[in-house]
Order: sequence, then C-alpha cells, then structure tokens
Amino acid sequence: MGANHRDRHHTPDGHGRALRLGVGGPVGSGKTALVAALCRTLGPALQLGVVTNDIYTTEDADFLRRAGVLDPERILAVETGCCPHTAIRDDIAANLDAVETLEERFGPLDLVVVESGGDNLTATFSRGLADRQIFVLDVSGGDKVPRKGGPGVTMADLLVVNKTDLAPLVNADLDVMARDAAAVRAGKPVMFTSIRQDPTAAEVSAWVKDQAKTWRHS
Repeated sequence: MGANHRDRHHTPDGHGRALRLGVGGPVGSGKTALVAALCRTLGPALQLGVVTNDIYTTEDADFLRRAGVLDPERILAVETGCCPHTAIRDDIAANLDAVETLEERFGPLDLVVVESGGDNLTATFSRGLADRQIFVLDVSGGDKVPRKGGPGVTMADLLVVNKTDLAPLVNADLDVMARDAAAVRAGKPVMFTSIRQDPTAAEVSAWVKDQAKTWRHS
C-alpha cells in the first residue's frame, strides 16, 4: 500500500468521504443489535455501509444480512485473526481496505459503520479508522461497570448502556450507572436503551444522524 493511498485514508476532512463510525464494547453487549437498529432506522435517509469484525468467523456480518436491514453487498466482514482491539487500533489496514471497498462500490456514502469484535473496557478505535466512536455496555455486567472507567468508557464520543430491560433481573441500579458514567465521562453524552424494547434505537439513531449531517457540512 503506497503512502498516498494510506494518507488519503487518514485525512478526515469531512468532504470527500463518508463519516466513519466505530462501534465497540464487550462481548454480548449488543453491538450487532445496535448496528442493525441503526441500519433499520437510518437506511431510508442515508447511504450506508457496514464493516464487521470477528476473530475467525463472519458471524456478525451473517447476522446483519439475515436480518435484512441493509443490502447484503453493503456489509463486509473482516476476520481479524487477532485480538479485536489490534484490528481497530494498532493495525487497521484490513478495516481501512474494507471501508474503501464499500465507498468504491457504492459511493458516495454518508456513513460507514465499523463494528469491532467483542473486547474489554480498554478498547478504542484509531482516529485513522473512526471519526466518531460509540462504546456499548450492557446492564448485565452490573451497575459497577461505568465507574470502572477505561478508555472505551471514558473516551468514546457516545456511551450507550444497553439492555436496560434486564436491570431488575440482575439488580442493576440504572440511576447509579447514570451517575457514575457522568462522573467519568466529563460531560460527554450517555444514553440508556433497550434494543429489544426499541428496535429503532431512536435516541442513538438521532445522535448518529446528527453526526453524519455535521460531518457532511463541515
């Protein structure tokens, strides 16, 4: 890959390419369900593409294709073969190539969502790959998780606490989670949702749509 090719990937000028949105979080937090909800809600208004990451399979991409939330050809799978954070932060070439492939096939696109494989609280996206980042937690990990912090929780542009419908079953206090998340995130937004109860993820979708609009006009 030549220098000019790589430099073009790393120039987030807001004009010649789509907004790249990274979606990360622990295994089972609901990342793929959130991506499906975003496609379902924003697909009629925006030109979308999706890149999924799994270590040895195409499981998440297959789920999205079966769900019918987007043209299957607009969903590409990256098999990382390594720890998930490596492919989104340290060696992002495979993901960048997948993003570029989508833009060459279907561009101009408004938004490309890059879903990380399940990782831990330290997972963040390289800014060379993602212009905005969502980190997804779920309440089944316990209401202590937000105050544990970690770069994923503290640095993401949006923190989403998912599966709020499970809170009574796991004795998680949503008020405590909201308080602790606000304390560690220094004013950055936090949203609580249940994809099961709201398959459109309306509040998160509105945030993403606003980010795409701002990017397009920057």
